[in-house]
Amino acid sequence: MATAPILDSAGFSLISLPRHRQATVAAIDWERLAQPEARRLREFGFDEGVDVEVLHRSFLGGGPIACRIGRMTVALRRRVAAAIRVAPVPAGDPDRNR
Repeated sequence: MATAPILDSAGFSLISLPRHRQATVAAIDWERLAQPEARRLREFGFDEGVDVEVLHRSFLGGGPIACRIGRMTVALRRRVAAAIRVAPVPAGDPDRNR
């Protein structure tokens, strides 16, 4: 049984986002990331306010997470995903298109 993500003022970690549930990036802890990792996220368009969706997780606990941002699918290391805080998009939100 999946546990509900723990919410705080900046949402919850991208790691906790259920598969196929759309969310908005609330904050990114850039200080937790190495410079090349931060640059890569910015090049992919990860920033506050963008929509993200977890598509797949590795069967092994420490493997990567596949995420959709815009029309692009990217693989993130779990420790990189842990630096990304998200807020869920309410189900049926008419302002969000899939």
